[in-house]
Amino acid sequence: MGLQALAQSPVIGVTASPGADEQSVGIDYFTAVTMAGGKPLLLQATCDTAAIDEMVASIDGLLLSGGVDIDPAYYGEPPHPMLGEVNAVRDTFEMALIERAVARRMPILGVCRGMQVLNVALGGSLWQDLPSQVPSVVAHKVSEPRTAAAHDVYIEPGTKSAEVIGVTSLGVNSRHHQAVKKIAPCLTATAWSPDAVIEMLDGYPDLPILAVQWHPENFVAADPTNSMLRFFTSLVEQARLTRGR
Repeated sequence: MGLQALAQSPVIGVTASPGADEQSVGIDYFTAVTMAGGKPLLLQATCDTAAIDEMVASIDGLLLSGGVDIDPAYYGEPPHPMLGEVNAVRDTFEMALIERAVARRMPILGVCRGMQVLNVALGGSLWQDLPSQVPSVVAHKVSEPRTAAAHDVYIEPGTKSAEVIGVTSLGVNSRHHQAVKKIAPCLTATAWSPDAVIEMLDGYPDLPILAVQWHPENFVAADPTNSMLRFFTSLVEQARLTRGR
């Protein structure tokens, strides 16, 4: 891609995980956005509202990356004994980002935790720990290999989700122990694993939001021809259409 084309590419903000002395995010997100024709921009987590306003004003689309658990206080539940690590700064930051992005009708793609935080921010809730709360023979937390299918998902025909990926079933990786329970009022479940765990959420036609419970960026980075690039291409195309709104 030439420098002039890159300069004209929609800017896609990618959220990071804040630590004690660093902020990090998997490089595969950046690879996928770049391959889709976008210009990825790392969004460093902060609770500074002015800085968040500035970030949202500087991007055309938002990619919410994977990460740690979400504080269940956001959906009115006490912590479950199997709740994992939470990060108050990241929760506050992403809730604020989502509020502002939705107000601008900015295209959003949520990945794994990104899908979960979208659902919570928009009024939904989560299963805090699938193995103990929704026991199943389906393995949802399979760390390696990252580009192998842990289970299948089934996508509702005729939905934006099915239109974007181009199929109604596919094998996906899976690295989560939380999942959507109550669906946010402005979102629709559009895909499920064999044990009925929600695997995709869709905000169309009212909101340009897509969210997946697995990690499509790993497949894209490993194989540029993989159909999962379509999620990132859709985000970039929507950002191009709505930029400057």
